[in-house]
Amino acid sequence: MELARVGATPKGGVRRITLTEEDRRGRDLFVQWAREAGLQVRWDAIGNLFARRAGTDPNADPVVIGSHLDSQPNGGKFDGAYGVMAGLEVVRTLNDRGVATRAPIEVASWTNEEGSRFVPTMMGSGVYAGVYPLDEVLQNRDADGVTVREALERIGYRGDAAPVRIGAYFEAHIEQGPVLEDTKTTIGVVQGALGQRWFDVVLTGQDSHAGPTPMDLRRDALIAASRLVLEVNRIAREYPDNARGTVGHMTVKPNSRNVVPGEVRMTVDLRNAKDASLTRMREDLERSAAAIAAQCRVTCDVKEVVYFPPSEFDPRLVQLVREAAGELDLSQRDIVSGAAHDAVYMARIAPTAMVFVPCEGGISHNEIENARPQDLADGCDVLLRAVLAKAGGA
Repeated sequence: MELARVGATPKGGVRRITLTEEDRRGRDLFVQWAREAGLQVRWDAIGNLFARRAGTDPNADPVVIGSHLDSQPNGGKFDGAYGVMAGLEVVRTLNDRGVATRAPIEVASWTNEEGSRFVPTMMGSGVYAGVYPLDEVLQNRDADGVTVREALERIGYRGDAAPVRIGAYFEAHIEQGPVLEDTKTTIGVVQGALGQRWFDVVLTGQDSHAGPTPMDLRRDALIAASRLVLEVNRIAREYPDNARGTVGHMTVKPNSRNVVPGEVRMTVDLRNAKDASLTRMREDLERSAAAIAAQCRVTCDVKEVVYFPPSEFDPRLVQLVREAAGELDLSQRDIVSGAAHDAVYMARIAPTAMVFVPCEGGISHNEIENARPQDLADGCDVLLRAVLAKAGGA
């Protein structure tokens, strides 16, 4: 709640867009709290923050707990921030109890997970995992022409910390969906994250007058787009492995009351837990688009613009989360993440697991985002026990 005062919005959310003054203030507060907990704080060239609690074995790879502090333009106070604060709370609890761990424990805050100012999303973890070249990312610009490098230097968080090998990575997060609340479940044991394929689609027909042009002679791009929307919905319902399909954005030209639409631009978002199923969904979309174009006498260009393969988390770490929830007698269920998180990239370089807790109404990326304090505390408890089991603590 104290962190949420930084960048607070009138409806109870936060606006801490990455590498802005509000983001700097949030970072400063986290650094202050970490140092007060006796942690060694450093940051790297893309601004990722790391706060380390030493272990008894100086050669052991650290167990990292992380998420992000940046937000959507009108975001909620829990998305991302909960995972960082949960890591800090785990460390404070170990300090309070005088518990030493064999492996060091680090709390990480990754830069620009949201991607609301700079692309790509999950930028900091992506650079750390070697997905994106650092030098290229530093040159990316926001809408005002400011580069990532300039923004980092402006807020004082372009560092020089070298990456280290990670022994395990844990991330706690609100679900950002309605499943846990709907099933009255406290802990989501996350198996992995859905793969994503995003498409930009352009359907081109012919503008024509709505009165003189007979129905059977029209080349109506909006009719074709409407049929394609239904096909996206069909695809998502027919395929296995937690399939999802969404058309979230559409523009119509010339967008006039009495003109048959000649062009529609739309987005398609396909997701699935299995890469083979996701590929078949893409192929189905392309076949459907071609068939609709022929039927409606329009052209249809389908361009894939984003591809994230599905991410499967480490079975051993997932089992530690499951066992921790069982020890605490908390209701639990296996779940997949429909959204991408920094854990998706960390899973490429280290054993990874996530802990989900419910959020009110499944609402996230919204100022009214909310979570029950007891659920947040229970998630922290599960995280603590799983981390201890991996880090080697009593």
